[in-house]
Amino acid sequence: MAFIKVTPSPLRTLVVLALILSHARADPDPLQDYCIADIRNQSPYSVNGAPCINPNSACISHFTTSALSRRGNTKANQFGFNVTLTNTANLPGLNTMGLTMARIDMAGNGLVPPHSHPRASEVTICLEGVIGVGFVDTSYRLFTQILRPGESFVFPKGLIHYLYNYDLKNPALAISGLSSQNPGAQIASVAAFMSKPWIPDEVLGKAFQITGQDIAKIRKNLGG
Repeated sequence: MAFIKVTPSPLRTLVVLALILSHARADPDPLQDYCIADIRNQSPYSVNGAPCINPNSACISHFTTSALSRRGNTKANQFGFNVTLTNTANLPGLNTMGLTMARIDMAGNGLVPPHSHPRASEVTICLEGVIGVGFVDTSYRLFTQILRPGESFVFPKGLIHYLYNYDLKNPALAISGLSSQNPGAQIASVAAFMSKPWIPDEVLGKAFQITGQDIAKIRKNLGG
């Protein structure tokens, strides 16, 4: 039996790749007007979002929350910040909508350390204080800005970024919108030095050009 070798053309490969990428998106589009999260559902199955209640049971309380009206505890960590998120527990109506809101409280000299959101881009507006923000792109360029009340800044999806309160005494407040129901968050320093199990010291030492003593000190400072 003779076999014919088929070599895909560059054009065909590009078309297939384009089709694949066209279907890659952070969150799937909803198939209905809304899908109120059934937070009492104890289904053992994992779904991309939360199961819906009967739409005939929807009411105005499902679409409103006061979760972001309360100041967060900025003393809960060594960086001096607190993030309060909307979720399907405090705002069931956002289920399947592909968005999250966040309240960011920072103590005087507080820092939201360099971190990334693997599944969302983010837009932040300063409400109180003077906040320094910035992100680093994949060419390692830093884009940074000082925000005052009413000013906004956008962080592209997946890129390392930070927020810093330049006022050494007074608190700062920002509100962010993120383009995913579950954006995820990974603090760079915690991911590198506080993983479970730990990344081998030999790897960290070579990556950051530091000694074993430096690694131990960083882990201790981070709470390890």
